[in-house]
Amino acid sequence: MAVFEYKALSKATGKTVSGVIDADNAATARRKLREQDLYPTSLSGGTESGTTGAALPGAGRMSRGRVGVRDIAMMTRQLSVLLRAGMPVVEALNAMIDQTTKQRLRMVIFDVREKVNSGKGLGDSMGEHPRIFSALYVNMVRAGESSGSLEQVLVRLADILERNAKLRAQIFSTLAYPAFMGCFAFAIIVFLMTVIVPRITKLFQKQDQELPKLTKAMISVSDFIGHWWFLIIGGVLLILFIWRLWISREEGRRTWDRMKLRFPLYGGLHRKLASARFTRTLGIMLQSGLTMLPALEVVNTVIDNTHILATMDEVKAGVRRGRDLAQPLKETGLFPPMMIHMIELGQRSGELESMLVQVADTFDEDVRLTIEAIVALIEPAIIIVMGVFIGTLVLAILLPIFQMSTNIGGGH
Repeated sequence: MAVFEYKALSKATGKTVSGVIDADNAATARRKLREQDLYPTSLSGGTESGTTGAALPGAGRMSRGRVGVRDIAMMTRQLSVLLRAGMPVVEALNAMIDQTTKQRLRMVIFDVREKVNSGKGLGDSMGEHPRIFSALYVNMVRAGESSGSLEQVLVRLADILERNAKLRAQIFSTLAYPAFMGCFAFAIIVFLMTVIVPRITKLFQKQDQELPKLTKAMISVSDFIGHWWFLIIGGVLLILFIWRLWISREEGRRTWDRMKLRFPLYGGLHRKLASARFTRTLGIMLQSGLTMLPALEVVNTVIDNTHILATMDEVKAGVRRGRDLAQPLKETGLFPPMMIHMIELGQRSGELESMLVQVADTFDEDVRLTIEAIVALIEPAIIIVMGVFIGTLVLAILLPIFQMSTNIGGGH
C-alpha cells in the first residue's frame, strides 16, 4: 500500500481540497477519490506505507522536507489538546493530518493513523518511524497508554521537546558569532600567506642581501602552503577518515567517549549534558508511571556516550538487588556529586521524580552559562591571535625594509 498526495475538486462545494490517500497504485487512488465525490486535479507521491515517510521517485519536493524538533513538539502538543477534549485517537490523528503543514510528517501521521485504526497501539505504530519519533518518545507514549495517562504524557513530551529545541537554539546562537570570527580569521591568514606574502617576497628576493630569520621563516611557510596546499587538505581529510573509521568500531567508540569526558572544559560540559539527559529522562519516565527498572531501560536509549552506557548494567544490577539508585550511580564515578546528593535527598523525601527533573534543569542552565562564559573568552582570544599573527607578519616585512634603508644610508 502506498500513500499519495492529491488535490481535487469537491462535487459538493466546488472548492479545491487537498490531502493524502492510501492505495495500491495511482489508478486506484483516483478511483477512491471519485467514490468520495472528489475529482483529482493532481496526484503525486507513492510513498510506501510503513516507511519513515521518505518520498519515492516522483514525490513532490515538500514530502522530502526535514522534520525538526519544533515540528514534532507542536504536533505532540496539538494531539494532547485533542485527546484531552475527549476526541478518540483515530479522530485526533485525522485532525492532525489536516493541521500539519510538513508533508513528510503528514504522511507519517497518516501511516500511524492507519496502523492504529487496524488495532495497533499508538506507541507501537510510532515506533515504526524511528527517524521521526525517538526511542524516548515511543516508550513514553507506550507508558502513557498502559497507565491511562496518555494526554499528560504527551504534554510532558511536548515540554521536553520544546525545552531541548530552545536549549539547542540558544547554544547555536551563542556559538555562531565566535565560529564566524574563527572562520573569518582563518580565511584572512590563508589569504595573506598565499596571495600577499608571495608578492612582497618577490621584491626581497631581487635584493642580493641576507634576509632576517623571521622573514625567511615567513617565506618558507608561505612557499610550503602555496606549493603543497593539496597535501595539507589531503592530510586533514585522511586524519578525519581514519578517525571516523576508528570510532565506527565498538572499542574505538568507547575509547573516544572515555577520552571526551577527560578533555579540559569540554569534558565537564559533556558530563553535565549526559547527566541532564539521564536525570530528565528518568524523572519523566517515573512521572509517567513506569517503575525504576523499566525506566532505566528507556534511559539507555537516550545516553549517547558508550562509556557511560557500559556502566548502566551495573547500576541496573544494583537496583535489581534492592539498592537505592544513588549508591550504584556513585560507584560508577562518572556522575557529578551534586547529582548523587540530590538523588539521595529525593529518595529520602519520596519526591525522586521531581528532584530528578530539578537536577536536569540545573545542569541545563549550568551548561548554558558555562558556554556563554567560554564564548566570552573565545572572542578576545581570536582577536589576540589575529593581532599576534598580523603583527608578526608586519614585522617580518618591515625588518628587511629597515635593513635595506640602513644599507643605503651607510653606502652614502
